[in-house]
Amino acid sequence: MESNMVGWFEIPVTNMERAKKFYEMVFNITISVHELDGLLMGWFPSAPGKSGAMGSLVQHKMYIPSDAKGPLLYFSCRDLSIELNKVEDAGGLILQAKKTISEDHGFMALIKDTEGNRIALHSRN
Repeated sequence: MESNMVGWFEIPVTNMERAKKFYEMVFNITISVHELDGLLMGWFPSAPGKSGAMGSLVQHKMYIPSDAKGPLLYFSCRDLSIELNKVEDAGGLILQAKKTISEDHGFMALIKDTEGNRIALHSRN
């Protein structure tokens, strides 16, 4: 394979400003909001030519947040404890505290964002 199989992701939101604030606060990033063909999209920062998928928050009537259905996205972190410690202050909920996956695969945690989406954090530390 020439690259990882996931090339893009979209996270459903019902309130773009609230969701934007949550992700910016937890990950210490800036999300740029754009309207494209009736979709309100909040683009995550990208690093062209680097590994990992690019993606967006998306607000549209066809996009419905869920904490139990649909795909589960894992956000890569250097040490997920840093981001996990920001979740509740940003308005989210910790569903699964940091736990070991295995010695070879590192650690993970599950959180619910301000829109009701279940997402995961992953790190080697």
